[in-house]
Amino acid sequence: MNILDKIVNNTKREIQEKKKNFSIKNLESSPLFKMPTISLVNYLLNSNSGIIAEHKRRSPSKKNINNNIDLVKVVKGYQDAKVCGVSVLTDKKYFGGSLDDLKKARQILTIPILRKEFIIDEFQIIESRANGADVILLIASILSKEQIKKFSELAKSLSLEVLIEIHNEKELNKSINPNIDLIGINNRNLKTFQVDIENSLNLVTKIPTDFLKISESGIEKAETVKILKNNGFNGFLIGEKFMKKDHPGFEAKEFIKKIEKWKSRYAEWNWLQI
Repeated sequence: MNILDKIVNNTKREIQEKKKNFSIKNLESSPLFKMPTISLVNYLLNSNSGIIAEHKRRSPSKKNINNNIDLVKVVKGYQDAKVCGVSVLTDKKYFGGSLDDLKKARQILTIPILRKEFIIDEFQIIESRANGADVILLIASILSKEQIKKFSELAKSLSLEVLIEIHNEKELNKSINPNIDLIGINNRNLKTFQVDIENSLNLVTKIPTDFLKISESGIEKAETVKILKNNGFNGFLIGEKFMKKDHPGFEAKEFIKKIEKWKSRYAEWNWLQI
């Protein structure tokens, strides 16, 4: 059994326990359930950087990225750095996250929040809305075409945007439907955890123009963002690069400065060619 299978099996057990303690009605009565959501799509379309910064304490591939840093400090730092959105991991066993992290982030942030979770049940989508998410992640490799359609329809009915994560063309083909907003190409193989940016470059031309394109995992340098932008990507999900530092928000700010400096030079060069 690979690590992805283990995570999914653990998630199934956790959902069953949650359903014993919380009903759909309980979730729908949450004050956050009725709050207006914030569009990540709009933020990305109006951004020079396209950075979605992630709060992640640990992962199966890196046992400890930054276990002790204060979440409030991290997400506030990200917002001050002018990222487009913040991704919050809520899986506890393998990533050290929680729904409390999501709720705390919502209390602070006025920018979009992506709930990063292994969603396999409609309960989790309603739970996401009830705890302050604006966007949910669906992972194509653990869902059927029917589940992707059903889950994305539910998400849209709750005013949530949907980021579908793919790793190959087969997953892309089963993922496309009108309720998907963003398609993310994960450069990390979730079974082996090997990372290859070429995965994004190989798949991007196969994504229809209707969808915003996000590159995920393994982005360490501003130069990589430049290459990806030039190949049609709108957003870049970055976690470990920022989180392994003592001040993730400052690291994000400096990274964005490098991207914007390049954008400014590129625009000036284009103007000189006219």
